[in-house]
Amino acid sequence: MGRARLARLHGIATSYAPSPGRTVTVGDDTVVAVLAALGVDASTPQAVTAALDAHRGRAEHALLPPTVVAHQDRPPDLTGLPEGSVLRVETEDGAPHLGDGGAPLGRLPGGLPLGIHTLHAHAPDGRAARAHLIVAPERVPAPPGRTHGFLVQLYSLLSRQSWGMGDLGDLADLAAWSGRALGSGFVQLNPLHAAVPGPPTDPSPYRPSSRRFPDPVHLRIEHIPEYAALSGAARAQADELAGRAATLRAGVLERGALIDRDAVWELKKPALELLRAVPLPPGRRAAYCDFLAEQGQALDDHATWCAIAELHGPDWRGWPAALRDPRSAATARLAGRLMDRVDFHCYLAWLTDQQLAAAQRAALDAGMGVGLVHDLAVGVHPCGADTWAQQDAFASGMSIGAPPDAFNSRGQDWGLPPWRPDALAAAGHAPYRELLRGLLRHAGALRIDHVMGLFRLWWVPEGRPPTEGAYVRYDGAAMLAVLALEAHRAGAAVIGEDLGTVEPGVRGALAERGVLGTSVLWFERDYGGGAVASESAGEPVEGGECPSEARILGPEEWRADCLATVTTHDLPTTAARLSGEDVALRERLGLLAGPAGRERSRARYELTEWMGELTRRGLLPEGAGDEEAVVRAVHRFLLRTPARMVGVWLPDAVGDRRPQNLPGTWDEYPNWRLPIAGPDGRPQTLEELAASPRLHALMRELSAENL
Repeated sequence: MGRARLARLHGIATSYAPSPGRTVTVGDDTVVAVLAALGVDASTPQAVTAALDAHRGRAEHALLPPTVVAHQDRPPDLTGLPEGSVLRVETEDGAPHLGDGGAPLGRLPGGLPLGIHTLHAHAPDGRAARAHLIVAPERVPAPPGRTHGFLVQLYSLLSRQSWGMGDLGDLADLAAWSGRALGSGFVQLNPLHAAVPGPPTDPSPYRPSSRRFPDPVHLRIEHIPEYAALSGAARAQADELAGRAATLRAGVLERGALIDRDAVWELKKPALELLRAVPLPPGRRAAYCDFLAEQGQALDDHATWCAIAELHGPDWRGWPAALRDPRSAATARLAGRLMDRVDFHCYLAWLTDQQLAAAQRAALDAGMGVGLVHDLAVGVHPCGADTWAQQDAFASGMSIGAPPDAFNSRGQDWGLPPWRPDALAAAGHAPYRELLRGLLRHAGALRIDHVMGLFRLWWVPEGRPPTEGAYVRYDGAAMLAVLALEAHRAGAAVIGEDLGTVEPGVRGALAERGVLGTSVLWFERDYGGGAVASESAGEPVEGGECPSEARILGPEEWRADCLATVTTHDLPTTAARLSGEDVALRERLGLLAGPAGRERSRARYELTEWMGELTRRGLLPEGAGDEEAVVRAVHRFLLRTPARMVGVWLPDAVGDRRPQNLPGTWDEYPNWRLPIAGPDGRPQTLEELAASPRLHALMRELSAENL
């Protein structure tokens, strides 16, 4: 009992429900390991008693929690303060706001601005405390009116100018064209976070080295102003690299080669080193210096990690012991010797930031109301730059994932270390808010992958299977307050990817703060007790039932505050679902949940059900059952919903039959390495997409008069 109580005091759940009506108790070994990752010894009864006593002592002495949340019109609950306590606030800009001595409990000085402030409390018995005070708006900004846009994995979108994978020049062109020609309001992207360098580099955009800085592999080399100044031998070298890039691009577009991120970087990196040798004009030099000053320690840490990784490899856990500490004297000395390489990586971050800004400007200039929608991955790679620079903020020896459910009895381990909720609270959630601020610099909206992680995450102790994990709770109110504050400052909307096992109350809390949800057409059904979507494939299940056993929700029953889509990057394309190729692919790879015949029958039944639904609603003319007609019909269905944002998966617009990612596979399938292609599997360039009759026929359905 003592260990369970200790776990609860530290936000660790000692049981979970993998399906309705079934509860599983978390093992003692898991509880001990998770507590240890939070700096609490619970290995023996004596240690548990000592830890409980220590916690009780801290609670009795503390006047304030580490972080206090207030909203503009609602003060925080400070009723635990002794009567007669005096409050004082120092705002984030250093200005004092004094409270009235002896004011009613829970009252803060009036007129507090939005921001992250410091709250001071002084009790009559002489005790004093201070806490981070988050004053946030009630809601995040809403998108401006109803709108539609494309969802795209940027690397998969190659133009005739890109160097073997889609880049920020392609992004700007896609935004300018779709905004002007199609009336689109946004482009939603995959995470552009910095990857752990290879070779081989993990192609997944959801296992980055750093979420704080974008990856320079996305740069369009020719759009860097210094490119035009190259001459002589440098120009010849740049032209030779561009020629090799053309060959690489042709291999992907014409000869069926996979997108090779490492091969692209092997060409872009020397090209960027040539450009860095070109002196910056005074104006650009000043802009670069401003960027360095603005990014401060975070950029210095990131660039230092990149420079040391070139010398000692990308896994900092295997570096010489003294270099594993970013604040050690040895690290400082080495960074001094590597100053040129550190500056090179700072320069790359600046160039990437500039091109992201240019892409957002292109989107807004084209009339987009939102523009770019960036994606925040749920975590970072354990060996990367963020975990090195912020070691105190991450739980050592832990990985996040998903518990077993009715779809996946083994659970999942995503290999991403979690943030420590106690460390976040102690820092006023600084790592989180700095991360948001960086991502929102050039965005009209932000998508948050696995948004339920703002409230709790499934922690798996290192060396144990995912079934032996436990849920750890975060301060959801503080996480939402920081999100609302940073989104307000950026004027950006927020979309939460809330597919998966969602605990009661979470969707309500997100909606209350104005965070849009994610609704996928195939999964919007009435499951009685509520839909449960598997973390592994997003497929809704309820106590093991087949999705087709639940009633399809009519469009009028959908929520309005969502991004509505037909499919996502983790799901089959619509063409593959309609043709049955998604089941055939999973059968070839041994990924079916049951016998192949049953899975095929289930898929056919589900499609028949949908054809009937679309026909009854007049969205699919009788007899018009060809693939293109059905793709248009399901998007017409989305338009019948009240969804504020309607997303079109760009590969769907041209009939691509291959998923970008097939959950549950690694080398068995080329995840994150496929270019967008037509129904025949032939890759299509951005120029071909823009001229595609099939795409234009679909997008006419989403014209302004239909929205």
